[in-house]
Amino acid sequence: MRKGQGRKPKLNGHDLRALRRHCIKNCHSSINDITVWAQDYFRKSLSSTTVRSYIRKCQLKLYCAKRKPYINSVQKRRRLLWARRHLGWSIVQWKHVLWSDESVFQIFFGRNGRRVLRTKEEKDHPDCYQIQVQKPGPVMVWGCVSAFGKGNLHFCDGTINAEKYISVLEEQMLPSSRRLFQGRPCLFQQDNAKPHTACITKAWLRKKRVRMLDWPACSPDLSPVENVWRILKRKMRQRRPRTVAYLKRCL
Repeated sequence: MRKGQGRKPKLNGHDLRALRRHCIKNCHSSINDITVWAQDYFRKSLSSTTVRSYIRKCQLKLYCAKRKPYINSVQKRRRLLWARRHLGWSIVQWKHVLWSDESVFQIFFGRNGRRVLRTKEEKDHPDCYQIQVQKPGPVMVWGCVSAFGKGNLHFCDGTINAEKYISVLEEQMLPSSRRLFQGRPCLFQQDNAKPHTACITKAWLRKKRVRMLDWPACSPDLSPVENVWRILKRKMRQRRPRTVAYLKRCL
């Protein structure tokens, strides 16, 4: 093709820089919203497919945003102060922490997802269906870990309130602490869920003389037990348990 032939691009370099600035400033906007803005800003007829192509030329791509808990300015400051207070802790000090948390595990029903590669005639083929169930059975699990190994794993029935949580601490946390630390002093870590911070829970912890590690709100990423849950969930995806009983055996 000789120079000068072919359709000229609708947006030049100056327009692409303006599009890139708008996308970065409005990174949560949809392609349709950006298309409407581009049509009004550049005074040109642009389709969403064309805008998507120009966004790629701007070295940008549409991704699914990670989900993170909302943290306000007060919580951010408390997290920063907590990090500064514990910045000088030695490995020996961190080894004296018993980390605890709850997590929910789901039963798996097949490998079929939302999208499928098929021909037009295969729309009613069973292999091309997305399998759905009414209510997949979730299992709530409480567990704890430390530098000396795993604590007890407890399956919680129904919703956990303060009374149920105290029984979990009595029957699972205290034996785990004695077994892992062998009489050595330790700090117990828990997040700020309502059953954990209830008045009767705090009174029980004081009565049992359980030393607590202060914990900033909305900070699951600070606890290493979250890594344990992620490993367990990856292993559950590999085994794909279809019943609650088998899911508990796998866990």
